[in-house]
Amino acid sequence: MGIYEINNIGELIRDNTYVGRGIVIGKSADGKKAVTAYFIMGRSENSRNRVFIEQGDEIIIHPFDASKVEDPSLIIYAPVRQINNNLIVTNGDQTDTVYDFIKEGKTFEQALETRAFEPDSPNWTPRISGMMTFDGADFTYKMSILKSADENGTACNRYTFSYAPLAGLGHFIHTYNHDGNPIPTFTGEPERVAIPDDIDEFTNTLWENLNEQNKISLYVRYIDLESGKYDSRMINKNK
Repeated sequence: MGIYEINNIGELIRDNTYVGRGIVIGKSADGKKAVTAYFIMGRSENSRNRVFIEQGDEIIIHPFDASKVEDPSLIIYAPVRQINNNLIVTNGDQTDTVYDFIKEGKTFEQALETRAFEPDSPNWTPRISGMMTFDGADFTYKMSILKSADENGTACNRYTFSYAPLAGLGHFIHTYNHDGNPIPTFTGEPERVAIPDDIDEFTNTLWENLNEQNKISLYVRYIDLESGKYDSRMINKNK
């Protein structure tokens, strides 16, 4: 495997029962679209009791059955929000932290310096975040992971990756390497994955290869770099 190899995301996730929550950001093969995707998986009844809802340009996670909610703080949040020329995608309420900092003229990194991994011992689920910043007919993007420095949740390590987009290439970051007890946190750099021109092809590749028992919801957005208009696809296992 060369360091510049571009993977098929379906092959990366196909035999992995639990990658947790995942973010993809990149550019379509024809260079005309900025692309992002966000998905959630779950093993517990509380985690599986969720649906994505579109609210204007944003995505909100709601409980599918409100009567079954045990701890709303870690499952109910807005994973996708837009402010000015920035699109924020995260796996928790740090979406709002980034939004508020950008609104105040501060940076993605400054926002995430104030946050840490989730307090769900012994997994210490990492917070993963991404932000696309549009400028003219192009964009740049950043991805971040906040994760525990040790098995006791003693301190938080913060990693930020900054990218210039290349046609046909995306980066994929997810909360866990694979299933386990405790669940092993994602390690290394975001994975390089192919981004096709067709939104349905990409959506289907993701949804069909996520583990059938554990997948919950998926959202994909393709943004036309010339016009700023976008197409989106949303799939909820709970209907």
